[in-house]
Amino acid sequence: MTTPTDNLLDWLRDAHAMEQQAESMLKAQAERLEHYPTLKARIVKHIEETQGQQRLLVECIERLGGSTSTLKDLAGKLMAFGQAVGGMAMTDEVVKGAMAGYVFENLEIASYTVLIEAAERVGDTATAQACRSIIQEEIAMAEWLKEHLPEVTRAFLERSADPDAEAKR
Repeated sequence: MTTPTDNLLDWLRDAHAMEQQAESMLKAQAERLEHYPTLKARIVKHIEETQGQQRLLVECIERLGGSTSTLKDLAGKLMAFGQAVGGMAMTDEVVKGAMAGYVFENLEIASYTVLIEAAERVGDTATAQACRSIIQEEIAMAEWLKEHLPEVTRAFLERSADPDAEAKR
């Protein structure tokens, strides 16, 4: 039998691995962006937020007597590496990357929604509050991406139509 606290701890480990994956993907994207300074600046800011989120998650995991999962963290980083390498081959890398970022932010929002409910169910108010803090950053990033996807798309299309400009990143 698995207790609600066991599930919470497992989901916190999943979230930690997810944030490590996010950090790897965001860093790879930021390093490659050359012609989209607004997008790059927002990604760099979110990398810092993501690192803070990882620290909060470790505190929650340790408070429950657990530790992070090296295997899950490694799997997340490998997935991020594969996505970064795959993106390099796309001629529309910046657009696909922004779209993937928006989807990933919404996955994170769903994850933290579950974590908040689970933490409240077991009476772990500190974890619930940490996840409420994190979800606000994820919502803000998702909203930013949604608002800026048209701008990124327009800039890509303009650069793509110019034979003297590189558009993909």
